[in-house]
Amino acid sequence: MSAVINLAHRGAAGHRPENTMISFKYAWELGATGIETDIQMTKDGALVLIHDETLTRTAGTPEWVKDLTLAELRTREVGSWYHEQYRGEGIPQLADLLEWARDKSLCLNLELKNGIIPYTGMEQKVIDLIRDYQLEDRVILSSFNHYSLVACHTIDPSIRTAVLYMEGLYEPWTYASTIGASALHPFKYALTPELIQEAIRQGMPYHPFTVNDPQEMKKWIEAGISGIITDYPDRLAELLGSRGGLPV
Repeated sequence: MSAVINLAHRGAAGHRPENTMISFKYAWELGATGIETDIQMTKDGALVLIHDETLTRTAGTPEWVKDLTLAELRTREVGSWYHEQYRGEGIPQLADLLEWARDKSLCLNLELKNGIIPYTGMEQKVIDLIRDYQLEDRVILSSFNHYSLVACHTIDPSIRTAVLYMEGLYEPWTYASTIGASALHPFKYALTPELIQEAIRQGMPYHPFTVNDPQEMKKWIEAGISGIITDYPDRLAELLGSRGGLPV
């Protein structure tokens, strides 16, 4: 069986404020072999890493990312909501993550958050930046907006795409293949060991989210899962017997 990808959800979100550079870096220290993060776009077209469309939850202000310029966004902090010791942590740009990760053996799962706000041109901008850093073979582009996945695949078929979904899909590997996707990223409750086994036969990897319980992780590993998206990459690393770098 090939190594299970340990995808740190928004970095080590169980230990550090999500989608910050300290969260990504700590995930690597804890044994993550991949980083999952979310991309939104500012008013002036900058690609930034934040899950929500607004700053309400993480910055305590009701502003929308799409309505702020990058310069304005840089004045907001997104650390103190998690713990006071992280006050002052800023919202990274996608380029910050790519620059840091380029010399590390990490897979990058970049989720395009364009289901609520249809960020015009986001797919091309993201792919152009991936190409600038020559990381095409280490990136998975995912989205709940499957039209966006088709656009990504059309722009650059060499970059893998993954179907994000919440509910049970009938033969999801078949559907994924029709839109050029090469992986399935379901909510964990839309998955069963039987589906994993059939996906293996079909050559379509599963990377469910967000799996934080070690017993649940163990169940999926034993079922033959290809990867797990988790807030606690340390827990998964312990089960996999890996600490940093590529899995053993």
